Amino acid sequence: MIHDDKALKTSQQRITYFQNLLLQLRVKATPEEFSLVSSGYRAEIEKMQAEVLEYLTRHAGEPVETKEIL
Repeated sequence: MIHDDKALKTSQQRITYFQNLLLQLRVKATPEEFSLVSSGYRAEIEKMQAEVLEYLTRHAGEPVETKEIL
């Protein structure tokens, strides 16, 4: 979960990093390798993008929900 603008920036950088990895893998990996690796990167990108959107669509004055770890 993203709690502040610094974490937002980090998530955005990670998304870009993984997207660039996929861009390179599309060309350099074999079709078999690509299908095995790309799904993991895609899932991570989708997860991070959802967190970014959650953060960006929450008003700055709203409290951040935290999940309690038991």
